[in-house]
Amino acid sequence: MKNHLYCMFDTIKKGQLSRRNFVYNERKKICESFLKILWDEGFILGYVLSPNKIKIFLKYKNGSPAINSIKSISKPSRRVYYSIKQIWKIDSTKSFIIFSTNKGLQSINNCKKLKIGGEPYIIIK
Repeated sequence: MKNHLYCMFDTIKKGQLSRRNFVYNERKKICESFLKILWDEGFILGYVLSPNKIKIFLKYKNGSPAINSIKSISKPSRRVYYSIKQIWKIDSTKSFIIFSTNKGLQSINNCKKLKIGGEPYIIIK
């Protein structure tokens, strides 16, 4: 399940580096929820769903990519979990973290509002 996410992270990262307007990825439900968070936070212009693929439109600000770096925090070989106390210590103005919680994928700001912890997938700068 997470291999699809890591593949999508890599596709977005390489698409931004090569200055593409859009990239394609395989359609999975977890990828759709991840893209919804990215779209709500303004990191991508949007996405279009087709039966087998997702077309992701990448965003640029004055010629530079909106997503400078995507890094995985928790990996299948080494899992990391944060409690709500640890999440409150993270400065959310410098970086954006997406967590997997018992209520689905959530941004760091939503985790602070809902007062829940979870497994951090990625950090976006």
